[in-house]
Amino acid sequence: MSDVEYAANEAAPIQASPPPSRPQGASRRWLVDLLLLGALWGASFLFMRIGAAEFGALPTAAVRVGIAAIFLLPLLLMRGQWSSLRQYWKPALGVGVLNSGMPFAFFAFALLTINSGLAAVLNATVPMFGALVAWAWFGDRPDRSRIVGLVIGFIGVAMLAGRGAGFHSGANEGAARWAIASCLAACICYAFAASLTRKYLVGVPALATATGSQIGATLALAVPALWLWPAQMPSLRAWMALAAVGIACTGLAYILFFRLIEHAGPARALTVTFLVPVFAVFYGAVFLGEEITQWMLICAVVIVCGVALSTGLVKLGGGRRSA
Repeated sequence: MSDVEYAANEAAPIQASPPPSRPQGASRRWLVDLLLLGALWGASFLFMRIGAAEFGALPTAAVRVGIAAIFLLPLLLMRGQWSSLRQYWKPALGVGVLNSGMPFAFFAFALLTINSGLAAVLNATVPMFGALVAWAWFGDRPDRSRIVGLVIGFIGVAMLAGRGAGFHSGANEGAARWAIASCLAACICYAFAASLTRKYLVGVPALATATGSQIGATLALAVPALWLWPAQMPSLRAWMALAAVGIACTGLAYILFFRLIEHAGPARALTVTFLVPVFAVFYGAVFLGEEITQWMLICAVVIVCGVALSTGLVKLGGGRRSA
């Protein structure tokens, strides 16, 4: 996700600047952008699982952010935003470690043991962690609906972790628990990255923030990735998977996400959180033969309900929040 990406993921994980209001009579083309973004971020778990199986966790994350940085940097220069990145390079690079480097490595490690669909469902908890961090850091106390949503969401996570749904066949139960913990650690990283962006990068152009974050993550992961580089050269399939996740699911997806905020508003952009697991579970089942269990679907529904309440998209007794 994001890579919340900040969005929704943060929640989507990173909302680098106060989003502009949605123009009157805006086209419904934002729905196409929303579906495309959900499809791209959902595919990231598929590609990460393919890549991690041959590269390992840290090299997978490093190659992903490195490719994304190479893709985004020329766009930054063409749009004349180099000066913005140069002015805010320290917080931008630092945020990249928390928003991309660490969570991508955590998810790559987790995908060695759990299915891509399960990882995507856990990724949907980012907004809940974001609400907790914002409460602790900025004093943004959640209302009753959001507190209920946090409780429901974390109950869903506990239900999911308590059963073997979504684990690789033959996976050690202890290793699977560590994989789930890694996914949740990634979500916490996204949440802190969102608050750091809110504190230090408000008003910085989105492309400058996205590019700087990928450069920072690349620099942070370069040495450990080289140290842990696989002895056997990964296959062309694995390289193509990481090229796809770096260019399409990271570079293009960030651009699409910020365009979605501009055209549809932050509330509608936030709903991509609910689409990502749907696409990820579909891709995993179709392309990797991952099993979709009834328990996993029940837990996913519980988590999604918790996210909807904790983000304020739905309020108890008040219906859906207007965008």
